[in-house]
This record gives sequence, structure tokens and C-alpha cells, in this order.
Amino acid sequence: MVEALARSPTCGDVPNAPALSGTVDIENVSVVFGEGDKQHQAVTQTSLTIKAGEFVCILGPSGCGKSTLLNTVAGYVQPTVGQVLLDGVKVVKPGPDRGMVFQQYSLLPWKTVSENIAFGPRMAGKSRDESSALANTFLALVGLSKFSDRYPAELSGGMQQRVGIARALANYPSVLLMDEPFGALDSQTRLMMQENLLSIWTEFGTTVLFVTHDVDEAIFLADRVLVMSASPGQIIGDLEIPLQRPRAPEISADPVYIEKRTQCLSLIRKESLRAFEEQNS
Repeated sequence: MVEALARSPTCGDVPNAPALSGTVDIENVSVVFGEGDKQHQAVTQTSLTIKAGEFVCILGPSGCGKSTLLNTVAGYVQPTVGQVLLDGVKVVKPGPDRGMVFQQYSLLPWKTVSENIAFGPRMAGKSRDESSALANTFLALVGLSKFSDRYPAELSGGMQQRVGIARALANYPSVLLMDEPFGALDSQTRLMMQENLLSIWTEFGTTVLFVTHDVDEAIFLADRVLVMSASPGQIIGDLEIPLQRPRAPEISADPVYIEKRTQCLSLIRKESLRAFEEQNS
């Protein structure tokens, strides 16, 4: 069942919300896993800047290093060469200034929805009352206030992912990192989640770096779409998406949408064919 979404509050409704920054600089990053005969280069010589408040999607053929690149920004993977900077500070480990949303919902099953969202603020040193207030605020942001006392197993996939987004935002990260977060959802719920995410992003203002394999999803969501080459991955396309906001599904008929979709598909098909030929040569 597809749940109706409540209207999200604006950032002005969020108590004590700090001013958000969130400029990401990826400088000549290469990532190599393993050693000797088992060595694998996942990402090579990749440089880009994501401006504060920008919504950027990463596309590319399977195994091209999209998630690896995202994980260097998260701090889960250290570059073999190069560096990642967040607001001019080198990223060396995960931190609350970067919220992460995965394809799998990754909620704590023994905690209620409210407790899952409050967990991050509690770990950051906020009091129980402050953390509970933040959980209530972000539950309202994703339209799930009525489900605060439910457990994850009692929610649909789309609802669990909305809890995951709320949990990621509850520490007021300057960057929201999303690794194919809607990939496991049915098409109708996925579209609903895309629209809800854009509403939250518009009102919250954080930088978003979003990995997806879905060209239509990328164009619908993004200010810019980055296309990566086949492994080892590097940026081979950086496409501005000059579509007006707010966006609705009908925008897929816009000539600009069709043009950008065609460009992305052409780049990805070329790289996928090259990778297939190399694997079979």
C-alpha cells in the first residue's frame, strides 16, 4: 500500500537548526583494493567539486566504482591517492557531518521508529528530551508522526526508508549521502519517495550526493548528473540538468529531460559495451 505523505515542515520549523554548509572537493582520488594478483583499481584520478546545497547524482555501469567514490566522502574508504575535503577539511573517517542512507534500511529492529531517529543525537551527547524532540521533528518532516511507537518490522519498505532519511538528517549533516536508497522499492513507491526526497531537500537545504543506476531517477532528482566510466571508474560526463523546480513526474515529457536522458544513456551504453568487450577479449 502507498502511504499518503504529510507536508514537510520548513527548516524554520526545526529547533536550533545550524546553518548548513556542505561543499565537497574530491581531488585526484584513486582507490585500489587488494594486493598483488588480487589488486583491483575501483576509482582512478577523479576530481570534482559539489557546491553547498547542490543535489548531485552519480550514474554509471555496474561495478564502475560509484559506491566506492561515495564511501570516500563518507569516510568509510580512504583514497589510495588524493583526498576528499568537506568545507576545506580533509575527510579521514565517518562523522555526523555526513548522513548516510543505504539501499537496505539498516534500522535497529529492537528500537521503535522514534528511538531509531533519536539514536544519533543521543550518541552526539544530546539529552533524552532533546533527542526525543528531534525525533518528533524529523518524523513530521517525513510524514510519519503517527508511527513513532512502531517497530521497523511493522512498516512498509518505503516507510522504513523514510525513517532512514529522518535518522540521517537528525544530526543536521552538511552532506546527505545516498547509495541507491530506493532500489529495493516498487516503481510506484519509488516515485513517491523521489518526490518526498525533493520536498525534504528543498526545505532542509543540505547537499545531496546520490548514487543510482536509474537514468530517469537521476535526471528527475538532480541539479547535476555525473556519469562514470566502466571500471576503473572516473567521471566522463558532468551534465547540468536545467529543469525547473519543483518537479513533477510529467517533467519527463520536457524536451530538456529527453535530451539529457539520451545523453546519459549514450554514455552508459558506450562504457557498458567497452567493459563487456574487455571482459570477453
